This record gives sequence, C-alpha cells and structure tokens, in this order.
Amino acid sequence: MGVSFDDAESIRLAEDARREKNWKRWGPYLPERQWATVREDYSPDNSCWTSFPYESSIARAYRWGEDGLLGITDRECRLAFAVALWNGADPHLKERLFGLTNPEGNHGEDVKEVYYYLDGTPTHSYLKALYKYPQGRFPYERLREENRARGRGKSEFELVDTGIFDEGRYWDVTVEYAKASPDDVLIRIRAVNRGPEPARLHVLPTLWFRNTWSWGVGYEEGRWSKPALSPVDGGVLAEHETLGRFVLLADVPDARWAFTENETNARVFEGPPNLDVLDGPGGEGRGPCKDAFHRLVVRGDRSAVVEHGGTKAALVREFEAPPGGEAVLRLRLVAEGEANAGASSSSFADFDAVLEDRICEADAFHHLRTPGPLHPEERLIARQAYAGLIWSEQFYHYIVPDWLEGDAKHPNPPEVRDHRINRDWTHLFSRDVLSVPDKWEYPAFFAWDLAFHMVAMARIDGAFAKQQLQLLLREWYMHPNGQLPAYEYDLSNVNPPVHAWACYQVFRRTGGDDFTFLERCFHKLLLNFTWWVNRQDPEGRGVFSGGFLGMDNLGVFDRSQPLPTDGRLQQADGTAWMGFFCTTMLQIALELAVRDPAYEDVASKFFEHYVFISDAINKTCGSGLWDEEDGFYYDKILRGDGSSLPIKLRAMIGLVPLLAVLVLDEQACGRHLPGFQKRLDWFLANRGGRMKRVEELETRGEKPRQRLLLSIAGRRRLERSLHRLLDESAFLSPFGVRSLSREYRDRPYELRIDGRTYSVPYVPGDSATGDFGGNSNWRGPIWMPINVLLIDALREYHRFYGDDVCVECPSGSGRLASLGQVADELCRRLTLLFLPEDGRPRPCHGSLGRFASDPAWKDHHLFYEYFDGDTGRGLGASHQTGWTALIATLIEDRARSHHRDRPEHGHHPHGRAVAPSRSPRPGAAEADLDGSPHRSRGEPNPIPTSRRGDAGG
Repeated sequence: MGVSFDDAESIRLAEDARREKNWKRWGPYLPERQWATVREDYSPDNSCWTSFPYESSIARAYRWGEDGLLGITDRECRLAFAVALWNGADPHLKERLFGLTNPEGNHGEDVKEVYYYLDGTPTHSYLKALYKYPQGRFPYERLREENRARGRGKSEFELVDTGIFDEGRYWDVTVEYAKASPDDVLIRIRAVNRGPEPARLHVLPTLWFRNTWSWGVGYEEGRWSKPALSPVDGGVLAEHETLGRFVLLADVPDARWAFTENETNARVFEGPPNLDVLDGPGGEGRGPCKDAFHRLVVRGDRSAVVEHGGTKAALVREFEAPPGGEAVLRLRLVAEGEANAGASSSSFADFDAVLEDRICEADAFHHLRTPGPLHPEERLIARQAYAGLIWSEQFYHYIVPDWLEGDAKHPNPPEVRDHRINRDWTHLFSRDVLSVPDKWEYPAFFAWDLAFHMVAMARIDGAFAKQQLQLLLREWYMHPNGQLPAYEYDLSNVNPPVHAWACYQVFRRTGGDDFTFLERCFHKLLLNFTWWVNRQDPEGRGVFSGGFLGMDNLGVFDRSQPLPTDGRLQQADGTAWMGFFCTTMLQIALELAVRDPAYEDVASKFFEHYVFISDAINKTCGSGLWDEEDGFYYDKILRGDGSSLPIKLRAMIGLVPLLAVLVLDEQACGRHLPGFQKRLDWFLANRGGRMKRVEELETRGEKPRQRLLLSIAGRRRLERSLHRLLDESAFLSPFGVRSLSREYRDRPYELRIDGRTYSVPYVPGDSATGDFGGNSNWRGPIWMPINVLLIDALREYHRFYGDDVCVECPSGSGRLASLGQVADELCRRLTLLFLPEDGRPRPCHGSLGRFASDPAWKDHHLFYEYFDGDTGRGLGASHQTGWTALIATLIEDRARSHHRDRPEHGHHPHGRAVAPSRSPRPGAAEADLDGSPHRSRGEPNPIPTSRRGDAGG
C-alpha cells in the first residue's frame, strides 16, 4: 500500500528525526550573500562592506561559505548547486543577488532584486522559488547613484522604480527541487518570457565545491582531500571524501559541461583589486578560476574554461522564447549508486511523476498544518510565510579564533586583533545550519530573532525548532559566563531575554511532553539568567539596564553607549524583560517540578525574584519607573548627586512591562507541588510589607481553588497603559501597535538636560537618523515580534480576569472589549497588512498597482522586517520572513478561535472593525486550567499555571 499524500511529509520528518533516513542532508542552506559579511572581512578597520564589495565576489573565493541564486547545498556546504543567468545585456553573469552596502543605501543595506519564496516543506522534499530577471541591462550604478543622492527622509529607490519591469520586459525564472530519496534531488528550472517581444536567455545550472583547500585549516583540509568534479556520460561526477560520490545529470541531448576551479582570480587581486581585468580578454591569473564562466559567456573567452574537470562546473544553455513562451531545464543531483549514469533518458523517466507527487504532498502537509476555516488569501499568506522560514535555513560557518588569527596558508590579518569585534568569543565554533532572519541582508544568526523564528517553525517542524533553540545554548555558542551570543556584528551586544519564552512556547506547541528538551534548556537558561543578574543589575536593586535590547533607534540616547550626560540609565524595558524572564522560568520550573520535586525550590526562587523586580519597578517612593501622573512606564536617569530624571518618552519600552504576566492555580500547586505551595503561603504571609507595595499579586476565587495573578503592571496600571496603547492617535495603528506614540508626529518629544536639548520625532517609516543602530528604526513602525508578545500577554490577562475587565477599543470609541477581544483585534489589524481590499494592493506592498492586478505579481508575498506605522507599507529587510512569519500563527489562531464571527466562505477574509460583543463563556478562563489540548495521551496536564498559550492564541 502506498503512502497517502496526507502523511508522506510527516513520515519523512519522523524518519529524519529518528535518523533512519537523512532527508535533511540537502536543503536551501546556500546563503544569498557571502560577500561583505563579517566573516569575510579581514580589513584593519572592521569594514566588511567596503573590504569585500559585490563586484569582488565575481572573482574572489570565499573563506567561510558560499552564495548563489536560489540554490541548495548539503548541510556542511561541501557541494553547492545554483542557477546563473545572462540576458545578453548585463556586464556580468547573474550568479548571486545584488544590493546596496550599508554606506551606499539611504537607509543602510538593502537587496535590490525581486524574488520570492513560494513554497517549501520542512524536509525540503519540495522547494519552489521565483526570481524576476530583467531583460534589459541591470541598473547597478543607477541604483547606487539614486539612493546615494536621497536623504534619510526619502523612500528607497528600488529596482521596480527604475522602470525596468515595464511592459513585462523580464523573465520569470522559477526553480523547483523535489526529492525522490534523501540523496536524489530533482531540479526543474522554468523561464517564462513576460515581455511583448521574443527574448533570449542564457541559463547556467552550476555545481561547485566550497573552497576548503586554500586556507590550511586542519579541521577541514586536514581530513578532506581536495574534492573534484569530472565529466561523465550525461553529466558531472562530484567526488568528496566525506560527502561521497554524486552525479549531476541534465535532460539535454549531448550536454557539454564547462569546468573551472573555485579559486580566486589572482590577476584581479594582485595588489589593489582590478575588476577591469574581467572586461578584457584573457584575465588568466593562475590557472582556471572562479570568474571563468563570466569570461566564457559574457566575453566569449573559451580559454577561460577547461573540459577535463575542476571544482566548479556549469552547463551553458541559450534559449529564445516568444512572448509568453517558456524554456524548461530538467536536472537530477543523485548519489552515484542511485543514478542511471550514462542513460540520461531513463534517469528522467519518473521525473514528472515524482515532482507532481511532492507538490501534492506539500499541499496536503500545509493544509493539515493550517487547519480551521481559513480564507484562501489567508492560507496563501501562511503558506508563503512558512516557505520563507524554510528557505531561510542557512549553512553558517564562523570559527572566531581562526578568523582573528588568520590562516596558515595566508598572511596574518592586520595587527588590529585587540580592537576587533568578537575578540572575547574565542570559544565560538559554528559550522551548522541555522535559521537566519534572511539570507541576503542578515545572513547570520541573531539570537532574539531566532527565538521568534522557532515559535513559528514549531507548527511545521518541531524537531528543528527544538534543535535550533538548544544549539545557541550549547557550550560552543553560549559564553562561559552565561551570555548568549547576540549577532555576528557584535556577539557581546545584549538582546532581550526571550530565549526561555521561545523554549517554553516550542515545548507547548509540540505536545507538551518532551521534558528532556525542556530540562536541558532550563539548565542552560539558569546560567543565562545569572549572567543577566550579575551583569545588568550590579547593584542588586532589581532595576536593570540592558543597553541595546534590540530596540535600537528608539530612545533619546544610544543605549549601547555611555550617557552623554552625568548619570546612569535605568531602563523600563530592561527591568520588565527580566520580570518576563522570571515568569517564563517559573513556568518551566513548575512544569519540571511536577515530575521532579527538586525543581520546587528553584520555582520558589523565580517567584520571589519576580516579586523583587516588580517591587523595584513599581516603587512609589521615587525610585520606581512608573509615572503615576502620566500612567506610563519610563526610563530614568540617576544623576551623580542622587537625583533622578525620568525620560517621559512614550515608546514601546514603556509597554514591555505588560508582558510580564502569569496566572498560578493554587489548587494545582497544593495538589502537585506542596513544597512550592508551602513556600508561597509563607512568603505571602510574612513578606506582607513588600506585597503591599507591589499590589500586583491579585487573587480570584476561594481556597483551595484560588488563582493568583503575577503581573508587573497589575490591573490599575494595565488599564491605564492600555488606554494609551489603544489610542489611535498614539500607539494603535490600523495595522497593529506602533513602536512610538504618534503624538510626536508634529511636535517631537524633547529632553532638556545640562544645557542641551535631545529630540525624538515620530517617524512612521524608514529611519530618519543613523545615530542609533544604523539603518534600524523603532521610532514609529510596527514590528511583528513585540505585537505577538503583547497579544500573548493580553490573552493571559483575559484568562484571569475574563469579562470582568473591559476597556475601550479603540480608546474614546465607547466600545468595550474584553482583553481577549482586544488581542483578537490586534490580530485582525496585523493580518490586514497582507490582505488586498477593494482592488487595492496589500498595504505591505505600498501603492504599486502591479501588486494589485498583475497575475504575475499579485499573489507573491514579501515578509518585511517592519511596517509603516500609518500606511502599513513594508520596510527594512524585504525578506525577513523569520520573525514576520509569526503572521501565520496569528492567522491560524484567530481562525480557530473565532470562526463563528467570520464571513461566509468566499467573502473577503476580513471585515470592518465592529464593536466586540461580550464573551458567551464567562467561565472559559477557569476551564482552560484543567487540561491541555496539546497532550497526545489525552491525560490532564497537572502544571499549576494557566495555559499561557501559543503566541497569538
């Protein structure tokens, strides 16, 4: 009996998790930009952008990785495959994506290409992506010049703005991968002429080995002999010591392959780089080198390549297609033992059937993973969000000591090691597949981004989500002092402590029964928590100063640097993040304590530490961070003379305290955790003075069924904060919660201190200043991750208060809503970012009409880094599907919990905002405490906390 489409991908996932079959050996792990990354920078001034520009990538071999166009590689990036293109007009082959470096863009680095991730499955049994390649000369210099001439106050000049896609004068190049077995990958390349006239296109399927032999690296070269590509009948044989022998076959009669070496063109880089060599005949250097196919196709120089073999090979095919016509190439990368080498036609006999099966299985898999009454538009959004998440898995290679000290076969780096970034992370040894924000703009791991990625990933691949979260906690990533590495550009910087939250979310989303995973994470998170306490609260007052905390460009000052004035900064968000960290660690400890009472003591520790932090941030004697007059949390400067100065800027940093919330069920505690309950009772009875000051420990019900609310804000401060959050003239946008109050649009916030005035304006779109984190911008736009955390917190408050707490939504509207309904409304507004309405393009696509009406454009989604606080237009990194993929979880959760309010099938998936009705289930919050829908055995879960559920629901 054959496997049904419904469960085929799930079976593959299980086989891979049990290591029965290596389904994930090949995947989309090939970066889209290796040039100008920190790892490839050996300059004396830490200038990765200028030391390795885009043009150098044509002829210079990489040290730490590879890149390519819509390609795949094995998980150690030994052998890579990608597509190269030439339209007959460009100055060089299109082998990788182009973009502006950070100094070139008016808002920093920015990819200047049009491409989409359309589909994918977790085992990469099916992958699909689309690249739109202009038929005219690619406007490299115009893009640089136009953006260089624009100030920060103007929008970026994009490829679509050049007019190069007008009249459809471009190729839609779709690349699909389908696995017949773990080591048998089918490849289909389809190029469609969208233009009004016949057009010609060169397509070069390219196979090459990452250069591991030129550096004298013991852990690679020492055990690997130099790999080799050689011609065989119908294709190319790839031989590698640890990867084995693979054959790349092409369904092309009399296919002839060109070969070269993946080596730097020495002639170009002897002395100052001389890229003009590429435009002349020859350019021979020391034997065949990396730029050979450019010289062959663009310059017509056949002497640039060889036919006997090398470490890089390409099949050169030229096609001509009429308007609307297409060209198709079929290839197969397969282990030699599975290939019908020498019999090209028989190698492709099952090609179409296998490809169609993988497509049907992908359809079935995603349909099962996105249940509920989803509208087709919403289902498409979720599907492509997950596709982007899958395509953003990348091979990441970075060995800090080798990077600092240089390689045996090359001169040492300039003597600047004592001043180089990451010099204190010599333990870091990364040679893994990692989830990155995107593979062009941010082709490196970012610790707090990855946490959000995995919350979304848990829906489709729980094993990978767990592995990624554990990886950053391992001793070759986590610093010996307990700090998590922040990101490649500065591993020592400080990101918000959301890793524990992500670990617990993934635990719950994947069944709530993998206690080995949870326990392993918890032990390492204890080290991380201790680092935070010792490093960020050195005076032991419970008020933290985290510095950067991910929200660069939001404060009055650069919080990663010393204050430009006397004093020390106390951060409302830094302190609240630690309260949030405490509640999550308390949750995990209580989960583990049900099985092992030894964890009751550490649960008590986190409960009391939470109270200590809540007490500190809410003190009314002048040292707290709550402003009673304004009803908001603010940062505060402590001056050297003992005085303090609040920074009354209403920004997202003042909303973070709302996130630190957790409900405890006394009955479950007393029944399953008597030690914790005893300590809890003693603390409440004997630390009454502190409790009276905190006033945020609320109880509901009568003993022994009493429930306890842990909340930094408490009811009164929560309601006052929500009044501002839900004010459409302040934080509430038509598309979610802004990061800065809109009240500063016409009159910026000003802080006068020591004779100087510091100003903070509301900027709904791109950053107006590069003073606080380069191109990043938290001064107004909507960011998906913080919105998701707010929604998660509101649902937790609702589980405690039910319908007893209702607020105006929006503020001043006279319409009351429960906190659960407020969370639903935020979900609805965030979803509107991606939905078209009344013939207009999706707000995230801005005003470009082709996104609304052109069939070749309108159904393709980009998942941006952040969104304009007024219009919803997508901004920042255009492919940062990582944390923006959370939109898929919001859509699915909202559909499951509110399908009764949805329009009939076939109507538009969203309606106008309406006055929320009171919930017909006033006891729902209490009922949620009795069991977990995630338990696979149908057993009640005895965890004595409320169902602090999946982010967004």
